[in-house]
Amino acid sequence: MRLLYEANMEDIAVGAAILGSGGGSDPYIGKLMAREAIRRYGPVPLCSLDDLADDDLVLPVAGMGAPTVLGEKLPAGDDILRVYETLGRYSGRAPRATMSIEAGGMNSIRPIYIAARLGIPVVDCDGMGRAFPEIQMTVLTAHGISASPFVMSDERGNILLINAVSNRWVETFSRSCVMHMGATCAIALYSATVKQLKEAAIHGTITLAEELGVTVRQARLHEKNPVAALCQFVGGFLLFRGKITDVDRRVVAGFARGKASMSGSGDFAGQDLWLDFQNEHLAVRLDGRYIATTPDLIAVLDGETAKPITTEGLRYGMRVAVIAIPCAPQWREPAALALVHPRYFGYDVDYIPVEERFHS
Repeated sequence: MRLLYEANMEDIAVGAAILGSGGGSDPYIGKLMAREAIRRYGPVPLCSLDDLADDDLVLPVAGMGAPTVLGEKLPAGDDILRVYETLGRYSGRAPRATMSIEAGGMNSIRPIYIAARLGIPVVDCDGMGRAFPEIQMTVLTAHGISASPFVMSDERGNILLINAVSNRWVETFSRSCVMHMGATCAIALYSATVKQLKEAAIHGTITLAEELGVTVRQARLHEKNPVAALCQFVGGFLLFRGKITDVDRRVVAGFARGKASMSGSGDFAGQDLWLDFQNEHLAVRLDGRYIATTPDLIAVLDGETAKPITTEGLRYGMRVAVIAIPCAPQWREPAALALVHPRYFGYDVDYIPVEERFHS
């Protein structure tokens, strides 16, 4: 176990945004919230599952909705507190800790905020190793852990509790509700014991996010290529360098959906890239050929600084680098892959691991 201080938040926010594959909401907002909470309430213990008893209850918190809306409708923080405390009361036992349900942007940092306010630890694990747009899209689902009971709250104080027969039904009902909450809300879900999480969760996510942030920062400090340093650290692949020439983004059914097109520069001059997203970057085509798809991570970075760019941050004229990172091995198991296969999202292509595509 170690303590997280204000100084840790910058690196964690950068790394979480890289792992988020463009989703998980703006990490800058989450970083400010966590820093202020740590300043007021003290540092947050970051523990492993081995630091807790097997029957301890861990209760994740997150945000739900369209990241585009969150940039205009900033969270106050009380909504996150409400969902955590409500689900704890409904469970009939006091949660021992919280955790991230996904490794992405603000959703990696919300648990740190709530942990600081309540004086509880954050567990160094998550349910995805990246971010995905729908509630059931976790490796926890593949291991039979229920997202119910599921609690959601808006900034007005409205609280809804959903008990559904499957995690897919949780997604269906909550997606309708979040639209009436202004297309964004706080949620608590996937409460589980430490024993369950030892078998199902992806371990070391917060530490990995911080290491990614440190890698990028150190590369800049020593005037090295931060994109290359990042790819080397995570075993990633540079897919493209160029300029964003068009972005078609809209809020549909609580998601930020759209496409971005790019024209190549340098070694990629004369080539065109198309990027599809639904909150997260899901598929990349180079000159019409798929070169990376979900569940592998696709990150759009500033071409010079490697600053990660979320889906709501894509703008015409940006000079970017697009990289792909192999997903956590758990996603390549049949039960998990079925939840996030490219065909689920409507792409007429089979999943091929990015390392195989890159070397084919």
